[in-house]
Amino acid sequence: MRTPIVAGNWKMNTTLADASALARAVADGVNGIDGVTTVVCPPSVSLVPVSMALSGSNVFIGAQDVSAEPQGAHTGELSADMLSGLCTYVIIGHSERRSMYGEDDFTTAAKTTTALAAGLRPIVCVGESLDVRESGDANAFVASQVNGSLAGIADISQVAIAYEPVWAIGTGRAASPEIAQEMASTIRSAVVSMYSDKAADGVPVLYGGSVNADNAASYASAADVDGALVGGAALDGNAFPGIVKAFAASA
Repeated sequence: MRTPIVAGNWKMNTTLADASALARAVADGVNGIDGVTTVVCPPSVSLVPVSMALSGSNVFIGAQDVSAEPQGAHTGELSADMLSGLCTYVIIGHSERRSMYGEDDFTTAAKTTTALAAGLRPIVCVGESLDVRESGDANAFVASQVNGSLAGIADISQVAIAYEPVWAIGTGRAASPEIAQEMASTIRSAVVSMYSDKAADGVPVLYGGSVNADNAASYASAADVDGALVGGAALDGNAFPGIVKAFAASA
């Protein structure tokens, strides 16, 4: 039985004070909710104050990115070893990293390998653009991304995969639960082909793309959707716990 994961990606939002206040609101909102792993991913500068704000709570902390390099002359980067004492999870291969900063499947696989070696739990992101969706190639495209993003990784027991259709991120145009289920199933099949049925059955597949408290229950009901990677609604200390509750109710 896979435990749902609901992770909030705060992106480049919140001041230090805002981050602490939001973290406390999330902790209060999910207090007592069982059966779901709740994760918040603040900007890196807020990892320490958020950690302090969440002390004693049932909320985990994640980073939004990690360097593929272990150390050295990489100005502005954060290594997996630096993050390992600050957080448990890390988002890798987000569509914004891919589209704005030129990251590809090779980069994603390298970062995932480095993160796993440091004891972090990667949330590896895949998803198609609107052009790919409309061309009818979404399933093949996402399966290829899974293959490339996990290349060279022998053990995926600590990996989660997030399906985030690029056309639904921050647009208010969420994918239907049927599309989310179809693509989650495609991702699981790709994992089967790379590893085994057992490995695929253990990998949480999250949906990300305009998830909110109103539509979360519809995604939670999909058999292969094991949680959500939440953007805008993660910045709302009332709405985000509502998403967590929706997945707890379906667990």
